[in-house]
Amino acid sequence: MSRRVAVVGDELAAGVGDPRGMGWVGRVIGRTTAPETLEVYTLAVPGETSTQLSARWETECNRRFGPGDNRLVVSLGSADLDHGISLARSRLNLANVLDDAANRRIPAFVVGPPPRPGVEESALAELSRAYSDVCQRRRVPYAETFEPLRAHEQWLADVAAGDGIHPGQAGYGLLAWLVLHNGWHDWIGADDPDAS
Repeated sequence: MSRRVAVVGDELAAGVGDPRGMGWVGRVIGRTTAPETLEVYTLAVPGETSTQLSARWETECNRRFGPGDNRLVVSLGSADLDHGISLARSRLNLANVLDDAANRRIPAFVVGPPPRPGVEESALAELSRAYSDVCQRRRVPYAETFEPLRAHEQWLADVAAGDGIHPGQAGYGLLAWLVLHNGWHDWIGADDPDAS
């Protein structure tokens, strides 16, 4: 029996900028030992807003989901701020995705937006808190990435060393660590290799 996991989000979900081509998704899956075979499908769109993600996720995921256990990972970026999408609309977009998934009995896991160069920190912090609140109200695991990385020297240096927009190998490693340590193993039904 296999478990299909669809990951929707922007270019960070695809690992753009990672010289090893693994991104955070590949690193997380590499550290996941589940009883079932995991089939992971990354469905990334560069610069995607929550409005665009909300409109496409179901159609694209339906083409990958099977008759068994299906899971949804929502990897959120900061594009809403670039496109003037209101905080209320961003919250509603995520809420709609999570509610639709819950109605279909598809467990969801959400990864918040990390800090990005050229994006106003206070606005991104507020967006991340809003997404976290939406998840908390629905008891959906949320991996906060903005606060832990906003002043993290290795994250900042890794982004600056690359194209100045995307992280490299070290940055994706940090994102993977945050996902793994925010409920991933319980959510996916796998043993935590770091648990004693």
